[in-house]
Amino acid sequence: MKTLPLSAIAAAFVTIFPLVGYAQTDLSLIEARLQALEKRAEQAEQRAAAAERKAEKLEQVMNARESAKPSVSMDVSGASPTPNTPSVNMSTTNTVAPPTPAIQYNNDFGELKLYGDVEFNMDSASRQGQITSVRTAIGKDKQPNKSDNWDINGRILIGLDGKHTKDNGNYAGFSVQPLADMTGRMNLDDAVFYFGQKDSWQAKLGRYEAYDMFPLGQDTFVEYSGNTANDLYSDGFGYIYMMKEGRGRSGDGGSVQLSRSLHDWYFEINALIEDGTALFDDSNYHGYQLDNKKNVIYLRPVVAWQPNEFKLAVAMESQVINNAYGDKVDGTWKDMSKRNGYGMTLGWNSLEKDPDNGVQLTFSTAYLDATAEKDLSLGGYVLWRRAQLGYIYAHNNIKDFNSANISTDANAILNRIPGKYDIHTLYASYELPRILDLDNYKIYLGAYYSKINADDPSLISHHDDERYGVRARFKYFF
Repeated sequence: MKTLPLSAIAAAFVTIFPLVGYAQTDLSLIEARLQALEKRAEQAEQRAAAAERKAEKLEQVMNARESAKPSVSMDVSGASPTPNTPSVNMSTTNTVAPPTPAIQYNNDFGELKLYGDVEFNMDSASRQGQITSVRTAIGKDKQPNKSDNWDINGRILIGLDGKHTKDNGNYAGFSVQPLADMTGRMNLDDAVFYFGQKDSWQAKLGRYEAYDMFPLGQDTFVEYSGNTANDLYSDGFGYIYMMKEGRGRSGDGGSVQLSRSLHDWYFEINALIEDGTALFDDSNYHGYQLDNKKNVIYLRPVVAWQPNEFKLAVAMESQVINNAYGDKVDGTWKDMSKRNGYGMTLGWNSLEKDPDNGVQLTFSTAYLDATAEKDLSLGGYVLWRRAQLGYIYAHNNIKDFNSANISTDANAILNRIPGKYDIHTLYASYELPRILDLDNYKIYLGAYYSKINADDPSLISHHDDERYGVRARFKYFF
């Protein structure tokens, strides 16, 4: 074995050592550069995060500015505006209500909607004055000795609704609906404040109408208008009781209501506080001049069930204040404020699933047990392809009347004598949609005929025992 000379080993050593040194130097430089790149990447990531935060803040500012600007809402899917928002729509007030576009403003306090509708009528009717307290004749005031009148009447409603809803479902809102009628007077439909939990409970107070227990559907000429809790009853005329005495929208008081929605069920209790004599025209009842001692309170609980197209609702309304009003009889004070009513309504409505060929059927009944009077009402209607036909039967049993005032009014249909009376009312209507191809303009054609009979024919003034009329209603929504 040959041994390498020392000179060769030394030469190899001298050659390899610088290479190893150079390699170590290159590795150090690479590590330094990688660290520099990593540091730059971290700085770039921090800058990107800062830029993202700035973008989020800018987006929030832009959204706030957009919310402060008015935005026009063209939602036309709902019925007439109402603050009542249970999870199950149990309303029975004109179930074919047309759409109501609204101008909507959104801000940090919720939404604000402006809307309205025009309702003008051209009527031809028998003489003014009610055969029933449904006020089917034109106008509201009795004007005897007028017959076969032509009349143009109506009003414009402007509605303003505000509502603020939180993410957890809590909400509060209001609705106000002033009316301007053709006579130049200003009136008011609703003025209500409400609050509650979405799809759960709600509290409401103010001026409004509670649940409708005797709906007339697409009524055009058989209707209550204005104050449904005022001037319903008029001595000398028949009375169709429809469980509206404690429903609300009174000109002499206000209401408070609690309601609850639970799956297919809806519960409501309404309390109307008012001057009880406002129910009676001129504060007269059975020939007595009523003296108001204290305000009445009507309690009106309602339970409704609507699992699908079928609907069932039962309710009662009771005046719970004793000796609220009355008159002296033979020198002794007599309480005449007892009024208890009971009602039920059944319905079937397939219009939502089939607007073209769907059918709406409704049957209602109401019974009143009042001082010296008992009344029963039965009614129903069918609506198909925009055509409706309805019928109402009412039976009045008057057990007492002030003999001093019998037959003092020659224009009264009844001779103001205790007895049993039957009222028959037939009504019809037809909707003409999309006038001039406008979705928000409709015309309703309506007619009615009403007649009163008695067990004893001598109790009826037969020269004036019927009412009839036809109407063209022009309805425009905005």
